[in-house]
Amino acid sequence: MDVTRSGPTLSAASSGTATRSASPLPAENDTPPKASNRSKQGGRLGDDGVVNEVEKQPSEGRGRTPGTRDHGQQQRKRLSFSPDRRPWPERSTVYQFRPFRGMITDVRKRLPFYLSDWTEAFRPRNWERTMGATIRIYFLNLFPALAYTIDMNLRTGGSYGVNETLLASVLAALVFSVLSVQPLTIVGVTGLINLFNYTTYDILERQPDAPNFLQFQAWALIWSAITHWIIAVFNISDYTRFITDMTSETFGLYVGVIYIQKGVELLVYEFDASDQAGWFSVVVAILFALSVYLLERTATLSFGPFWLRKCVTDYAFAAGIVFYTGFVHIPGHIKETGIDFLQVTRAFHPSTDRSWVIRFWDLPVKWIFVALPFGCLVTLLFYFDNNVSSVMAQSRGFPVKRPAGFHWDFFLLGCVTFVAGILGLPAPNGLVPQAPVHTEALCAVKMVPEDTKLTEGGFYDEEEEEDGAIEKRWEEKAPPKMKVVRIRLVEQRISHFAMGLLTLGTMTGPLLVTLSLMSRAMFAGIFIVVGWGSVQGNGIVHKTLFLLRDHHLTPRDHALLQVRPKTIWLFVGIQWLFFTAIVAISETIAGIGFPVIITLLIPFRYYWVPRWFSLQELSVLDAPTADSAATLVSLGGPLQPEHGHSDFFHKHRDDEEASLSEPMHQDDGTLRKRTTPSASSKDEVMTRL
Repeated sequence: MDVTRSGPTLSAASSGTATRSASPLPAENDTPPKASNRSKQGGRLGDDGVVNEVEKQPSEGRGRTPGTRDHGQQQRKRLSFSPDRRPWPERSTVYQFRPFRGMITDVRKRLPFYLSDWTEAFRPRNWERTMGATIRIYFLNLFPALAYTIDMNLRTGGSYGVNETLLASVLAALVFSVLSVQPLTIVGVTGLINLFNYTTYDILERQPDAPNFLQFQAWALIWSAITHWIIAVFNISDYTRFITDMTSETFGLYVGVIYIQKGVELLVYEFDASDQAGWFSVVVAILFALSVYLLERTATLSFGPFWLRKCVTDYAFAAGIVFYTGFVHIPGHIKETGIDFLQVTRAFHPSTDRSWVIRFWDLPVKWIFVALPFGCLVTLLFYFDNNVSSVMAQSRGFPVKRPAGFHWDFFLLGCVTFVAGILGLPAPNGLVPQAPVHTEALCAVKMVPEDTKLTEGGFYDEEEEEDGAIEKRWEEKAPPKMKVVRIRLVEQRISHFAMGLLTLGTMTGPLLVTLSLMSRAMFAGIFIVVGWGSVQGNGIVHKTLFLLRDHHLTPRDHALLQVRPKTIWLFVGIQWLFFTAIVAISETIAGIGFPVIITLLIPFRYYWVPRWFSLQELSVLDAPTADSAATLVSLGGPLQPEHGHSDFFHKHRDDEEASLSEPMHQDDGTLRKRTTPSASSKDEVMTRL
């Protein structure tokens, strides 16, 4: 397992099937004192966040293979966060859209953990992970945002500059680290809002009576904030539960490709000065991308002690920025190439000659209402982007144990959007791939034998391993071949909060001067290496390469061998089709509507895909991006099988397996049509997911 860059998603082939139950919830050190004390008397965490029941399992002794999951070895806490014991399809419309239900539930369930969210980072075994994650995410959040600022500044007539981007990042980081339910999700300035901003600017510039751009943007974001609040109040974020790998992989690939495209565009701009500056910029960008990429893969190598390799991985991105900032200033021919550098302004002042507060009240009434559909499109984009990034930050590959809060966090995003509009800032929202990288950086890792059994999420549960089991195996025979796995996650708020403070400090004069020494070529390299991380780890790419590889060299136990190649081609083809459509529309003036296509992925996966693929095929090709009970608590409880509907699930799974075991062709060689369970009800479709 490559722990240097997890990528935005995990492929279904590598993370198990989609039919998985809720994972165990807070370990003893993650449970608030009140819950922990009551759990000793017997208890399960109810709607009020208090444990009131313990599910006991009979002990079966310790005679087991090391690394296997023996649930009878000890009493396990089974914490149920479900706000409603009824299955999803049986819940009434009144319950689903009851005002403030989701927001109140989110806050109530996370509140018992709030104090420990701050103190957990300072525990002796956690401070190293917290510090490494803080430095890594500070650089990974700030510098791609600054790179997009270069593009935004060029394409919006200088409306957005470095200080606007820095202030937007500070606003999002401080608000979400202190007030959000889930502090793992990183919120900041993204490439998608950059695309939206300059497309809006192009549309307005074509109008004969074009309004002031920032005043129009202010009203668009005010409308967007209002619709954010409506969505949060009426629990519409519940439908995030339908996001699977088909959706998140397609979106992750799009984001990665856009990053790389923007990097290439920045390099093209460098040729405007001279060919010498242009080609030297290409060299700097490639050197930066390659060196950072190789350094971040150090943890997977076998040279040097593991702690040193992990340290190099954590600080590779920051070290690359420091080195290449100075590299372009080496006296001689390098310094004389005449490349461009980042443009900065006065500390804590807007980039243009204006006050921080936009005079939005001066916008003509006509344009106030024209801004309404633009605001709705921003909301649609943020609904998808922010929720997907939050899901990916809590995906099944991470041992997340503390409750999520999609409704409250989306309400909070609306508040940040409102303030961003008033101040003339680019609106921040959830970041891909920064959000999952933040979670990955907070994961403690361990080297274990390659044949060690892992959980369904692909991480190692130390509580399930006998004491000293790995060491005993070393004593019995020669040291086995090892792999690096995640063992636990440091869930805290300090890294996110510290990142915000560091970004605020970056707005000071001395650090702005330091930023002005950074070449635009290095920012192009940042685009390329961050984008490649999303592309390389993407499930669409992995499945496509699987179809192209020599089948004689494919391991016989490969998960995708359970599915016919034609079926894989169809599944991947759908993803490539949506990806191509999103990229194509983004390159035109109609790109203002690209959030619509992105969001259509969710209902498409829910309603149509189950009609074309069998249950077993979907269990191999797709899976919920996040399926832990801690994440699903904010989205209506366990995903599958729903309470009381496990018999339905197992019945149809057995039918599908029996169907797949039959020959796929008739005796005369004609293709036999496979029958699949009907998807006549939402319950059936939900079970398929």
